[in-house]
Amino acid sequence: MPEGNEIHRWAERHAAAFAGKLVRVDGPQGRFEDSDVLDGRKLVKVMAVGKHLGYDFGKDRILHVHLGLQGDFKEGSGPLPPVKGALRLRMWNDAAIKKPAVPGESKKHSWYSDDDGTGHIAPEQVAWVELRGPMDCTVYTQAKWETLLKRLGPDPLNGDGPDKFVEKIRKSKKAIAALLMDQSVAAGVGNIYRAELLYRARLNPFVAGKDVPEETLKTIWKDASSLMKAGMVDRRIVTTLPKDRPTGTKGGRTKGSVLKEEAHYVYRRHGKPCFVCGTAVLKREMEARNLYWCPTCQKE
Repeated sequence: MPEGNEIHRWAERHAAAFAGKLVRVDGPQGRFEDSDVLDGRKLVKVMAVGKHLGYDFGKDRILHVHLGLQGDFKEGSGPLPPVKGALRLRMWNDAAIKKPAVPGESKKHSWYSDDDGTGHIAPEQVAWVELRGPMDCTVYTQAKWETLLKRLGPDPLNGDGPDKFVEKIRKSKKAIAALLMDQSVAAGVGNIYRAELLYRARLNPFVAGKDVPEETLKTIWKDASSLMKAGMVDRRIVTTLPKDRPTGTKGGRTKGSVLKEEAHYVYRRHGKPCFVCGTAVLKREMEARNLYWCPTCQKE
């Protein structure tokens, strides 16, 4: 499932492409039945909160998109392509699709670990967007959108401070690793960031939230903001420091030059040696997702 960094990235790109313009909308698959409510209206803005996108078309016309596990966008320039597959929703600008296509590609979300941002279409050159496989794609009223916001916790990418995050965790007896997957605690933090933030804090994932020092939680929040902002530049999430990578800085210091197998400390590295201490990384299911940690660097 895309994490908050990618959702905010989509919001920025789609706002640059369509905000302030008249937008055409249709639902070729037939499952999105409210296209006529939005079609031909001006897109006011695009909002991102946690893992939720909101396309504001005016009063009580907010297109809500949650990509879930299977959802993904495809972007393009130039004329609209033929409809292929289960295309849930398509948005475009009439003037933009009359222009010739420009070089660039739209990569699948599943390629996130290899995507360093090169070769993408510039946001202002996007003429059309296609959406396939989302968990939700419906029109919200303003009241429904605000209800959603009340349910979500603070978002590290929206400039929210750590106070509510710290308060919720310090009141809970649940494991910190479980709390970090709770979107009412930290909106946008997903499985990759959960594992990597806990490792970088050298915090045992099974410690109860109430037992985590306040300063440690504030450090995690600050780290989340920094790492997720870096992940907005492209889809690649890099959490390791150059000094901890086996190849060091031989490949360079930029995100794109970091080897795929050295991008994360523990995420999907179970059975492999920790970059810092050499202990085998462990894996265990928690909150219906696999949790990864180093039993030495993150011991209680």
